[in-house]
Amino acid sequence: MKIRTLATLTLLLPLMLATSACSRNKNKKGAAYGANDGDLIAGTPLPDRQEGVSFLGDNVDRNKFAPVQFAFDSYTVSPAEQPKIQQVAAFMKSESNNVIVAGFTDERGTPEYNRALGERRAQAVRNALIGAGADAARLQTVSFGAEMPADPGSNEAAWAKNRRAEFGIVR
Repeated sequence: MKIRTLATLTLLLPLMLATSACSRNKNKKGAAYGANDGDLIAGTPLPDRQEGVSFLGDNVDRNKFAPVQFAFDSYTVSPAEQPKIQQVAAFMKSESNNVIVAGFTDERGTPEYNRALGERRAQAVRNALIGAGADAARLQTVSFGAEMPADPGSNEAAWAKNRRAEFGIVR
């Protein structure tokens, strides 16, 4: 009897831990969030994608604003990057353009991990923009992970440039 109980607990314990971990990382509507960027801002779901608009498309200006840089393995927008957020938020308050925030990583990590980290970076910047007064309905996010490095090198200087979120202004 003890062996059977022990075997049952051994099988159920990992399942219970996984379930409780998932429930802690979701908000009331089931959207995931991370501990580093806090809760998702309530009432700010992503708007529907615009037909014919792509971050890489000809109708998107990717050079208007400087990218937001991130520390290694982080998606926290540092205080030093806040002026960039304020500049984009001010633009969005005075203009009607939609904005796409694209998240990028350095080459370290698996493609899956980097794509997820890039998305968390884009979401963190989106949340910071909303907090600065930008209209959530005009903000999209996308992740490219380690694709499209700003610097193709394989050293710390290159990796630092590649850990970023860029802004695409839809024309």
